[in-house]
Amino acid sequence: MSMHRSLKGASKIAKRRNVLKRYERVDILKSRGDWKEGDRAFGLRKTKPEE
Repeated sequence: MSMHRSLKGASKIAKRRNVLKRYERVDILKSRGDWKEGDRAFGLRKTKPEE
């Protein structure tokens, strides 16, 4: 019996993610200079993942 394609290993998945975790968005905003230490981490602006 063959394995369903959605169950294959994660190493074969090379698609870029569209949704980032909050800490990833904060890191991107820090690198751009749009977020300072002490700012609220809620209601962050939308960010595109770096390529």
